[in-house]
Amino acid sequence: MKVITEAILRDEIRASKPASYTIPEGKILSPAAREYLQQCKIQIIREADKPTEAEKKNRPGKADGAGTQEEAWKPIKDYVATPVLPMPKVKLSEEEEGTKPKFVDFETGAYYFTKPEHMTHLYGNVLVPKDHKRIVFRGKLDSLEALFVLHQATLAEKGYEKLTGDLQDVLASLREMMRCDAMNEPFRRDYMIGLTHEELREHSHYPLKYYKIKQMVLPDYTLGKTYAMLNQLRTAVRETEAAAAGALRNGKTYEHKDFIEELNRMSSAMHIIMCKYLAGDYEE
Repeated sequence: MKVITEAILRDEIRASKPASYTIPEGKILSPAAREYLQQCKIQIIREADKPTEAEKKNRPGKADGAGTQEEAWKPIKDYVATPVLPMPKVKLSEEEEGTKPKFVDFETGAYYFTKPEHMTHLYGNVLVPKDHKRIVFRGKLDSLEALFVLHQATLAEKGYEKLTGDLQDVLASLREMMRCDAMNEPFRRDYMIGLTHEELREHSHYPLKYYKIKQMVLPDYTLGKTYAMLNQLRTAVRETEAAAAGALRNGKTYEHKDFIEELNRMSSAMHIIMCKYLAGDYEE
């Protein structure tokens, strides 16, 4: 059963303010999506519970034929209350009696009193299996951050203060992305290494114009260890971008398109940093 998340829901109803939202058959709302609709005072309807046209026609109208068929239907217009995800039928211990469950399963909507060992937090009290694609993506982010820190330490020992500073700015974006994913918040950062998203794309596509360096000079041992390290960071960013695309895809739509865009620009930023290194911009 596919889950409609808050991000998907926001994207779907962004252009309008409907009075009601119909959950298609075979899908369920995530707890966050349900809460969002309730906050917006949007009635939640399940597709399976909607009356058919035949049922509407057979419903009696007002006496003496007064009023329209729609008016005749009004007394039970709110025929579906906001559905509540069913509690699993389990025998509760004495300690659990009278208490509320603390966690909810993102994929099934099941509730838990204690967090299962094989699960972890997606955000808030929402749990997913530890091998869930979103958690795998976070692992990629974590590994990428570790690689940045390791290479920064090595470069700082060589005296590359300006280069280490640019890498620190890229690392700041990675850490903010990790925070936003864990908190289920939108990501917004307008600059990286002093350039806007548009400028990053422009500089990366035309390095000869801005740095007098040909586009994507392939790494070679003759270019030195520092250039090889920067290229390794660039490829690791690309791998994380691919992991993000897989983890954030939900059918034909994507959650957190802001993450995917930022990682794409981060790849451009690493290409620019490599060009600046070859151009001698980081020489102290």
